[in-house]
Amino acid sequence: MKAIKILTLAVIILGTINSNAQETEKLPNTVENQFKELYKKSNNYQIYKVIKKNDFLALQKSTLDSVHTLKKSINTKEKQINQHLTSIKELQAKIKNLNTDLSTSIAKEDAISFLGIQLKKGTYNTILWSIIIGLFTALAFFVYKFNNSNTVTRETKDLLLETEEEFETHKKKAIEKEQKLRRQLQDEINKQRGV
Repeated sequence: MKAIKILTLAVIILGTINSNAQETEKLPNTVENQFKELYKKSNNYQIYKVIKKNDFLALQKSTLDSVHTLKKSINTKEKQINQHLTSIKELQAKIKNLNTDLSTSIAKEDAISFLGIQLKKGTYNTILWSIIIGLFTALAFFVYKFNNSNTVTRETKDLLLETEEEFETHKKKAIEKEQKLRRQLQDEINKQRGV
């Protein structure tokens, strides 16, 4: 019987040592684990749990420290978020300005100033080629008219020369005829006087 008592006592002691060893293997020191630990350590009184004041105050201090740390962390994160938001707004403003500058540059590159008016390159090319084609058409028309007029002028000059030659010939003949008529007249006058 003594052996059974010793054996029972040894089992109880080993069980206590084992439970103490398990208790020393603490979980991470989180608020939740501290509440669980406090609940385990508390005593029962009827349907109530009795907690030691020191354990309660330690839990309260630990909880308040955790809340304070969380508030600090939240404030730090809020400051970082505000900085990031400010940075995002600045970057968005820069992007907007760059897009505006890019649009202006593209518009300037795609436009040509013609007579003080900004025109797209396609419109400018159309106007320019229309002017060039119009000028070539006008040049061709004036060359045709010039050649036509030049031909008419040459023909007219040739006719004028022929007419002048005919006129000179006619004039000479008329002068000769007139001279002949005067001689005849003079001869007749002389015959009449001499009669």
